[in-house]
Amino acid sequence: MAEFLEGSGGIESTTVGVFRTAATVKGGRRFSFSSLVVVGDRNGRVGAGYGKANQVPPAIEKAQKIAKRNMRPYPMQGRTIPHQVEGRFGACSVRLVPASPGTGVIAGASVRAVLEMFGLQDCLTKSFGSNNPKNLVKAVIDGLSKLQSKEDVERLRGVTLGNTAVEDMIARGSAFVATPAAEDGSEDSDEQSAQDQAPQERPAE
Repeated sequence: MAEFLEGSGGIESTTVGVFRTAATVKGGRRFSFSSLVVVGDRNGRVGAGYGKANQVPPAIEKAQKIAKRNMRPYPMQGRTIPHQVEGRFGACSVRLVPASPGTGVIAGASVRAVLEMFGLQDCLTKSFGSNNPKNLVKAVIDGLSKLQSKEDVERLRGVTLGNTAVEDMIARGSAFVATPAAEDGSEDSDEQSAQDQAPQERPAE
């Protein structure tokens, strides 16, 4: 469940996982906790943090501060990513694939947390290798860091590019996705037409 950070200006935070470790000492077991947190503004900026403490709330707070410090902007193409990319970390790799409007975010819990805080609404994913949540989050961040927008490519190459395959896909998909305004207008028109077709009562003479 995402929550807003206080005094952060619209930055949301979601806890991917809380992990408990135990150290055996002379008097018994000593427990410590660590948490993995992802923060973002749902508008192209996201960051992840990992914090440890003797209690759960301090561990989450520490992870939130680290994640907020690690926030970086990454390019987007509408509600999806500009192109397919694959991120790696350790024995884990995650492939991110652009999707047409209305697809949604098809991903597991750890990958979904990063993409939703980033602001993506349409994206396909596939993970390979290790399914460790810490590695998955870092692999997604690595994949997002490899993204390049169309403007960046044009500036680096010094050329003007036409419509990309992702732009064409978004244009085709947008024709089948009804906007809320259009839906409201259609409902109003349906109600009006129903009223027009209803028989009118004649006043009693």
